[in-house]
Amino acid sequence: MAKHIYLPSAAPEETIEIPVSCFLFRHPHGNVLFDTGCHPTVATNPEDRWGTLARRLVPLSLPGDDVVSHLRRLDLTPDDIDIVVSSHLHCDHCGCNEFFSKATVYVHADELAYARDQSSKATGYYQADWQHPMPMVEITGEVDIFGDARLVLVPLPGHTPGLTALHAVLPNSGALLLASDAVPLRQHLESDIIPKNTWSPDLLSRSLAEIKRIEKSGATVICGHDDAQWSTFKPAEQCYD
Repeated sequence: MAKHIYLPSAAPEETIEIPVSCFLFRHPHGNVLFDTGCHPTVATNPEDRWGTLARRLVPLSLPGDDVVSHLRRLDLTPDDIDIVVSSHLHCDHCGCNEFFSKATVYVHADELAYARDQSSKATGYYQADWQHPMPMVEITGEVDIFGDARLVLVPLPGHTPGLTALHAVLPNSGALLLASDAVPLRQHLESDIIPKNTWSPDLLSRSLAEIKRIEKSGATVICGHDDAQWSTFKPAEQCYD
């Protein structure tokens, strides 16, 4: 994509490659998937799924590079997922929701309301990604998914009306904050940069302040699309615990 969308000082001709990530948590009470990435057809025919957006957000993935295929590496199928958390409903974060038909989807009520507005399609919301028959839990504030403070949903609006992060506490790896597009790149947090594709700059500024507070408390912030950070992650087979 054009780099200046994320970093406004970049030259108009500069581009940036960004990863799209999904995160699986295996909890004693169920398997939780945070985001589902892009739909598999985006790898072969992106304009059929995304229309003209595919010219501005150009997929580089190959067939089979999607969350359903990667779950097979762990001997899991979509039916093994109990809860899907949609950080927000942009097409690169919930594109595979439809495959998790036995799961319950957690999404912020403000996010869902915005996605249902027909005008939202112009900003990357497509009903084919998020409008499915599986049950939805519409959150409005912090939600402790299993009631043990290990997986807590934290609303961080700004990029979109209802963007929601996940604060996870792992037994050995410690606390993580999956910030999604509240912090696409580390530079946004370090330099208080507001990307151009921000729904509400004021709300995002407040969310960045809250993320800094959470980070100071000891949590590692996982950015939404930071290639440098993504390249340091273990592959799925080498899980964190």
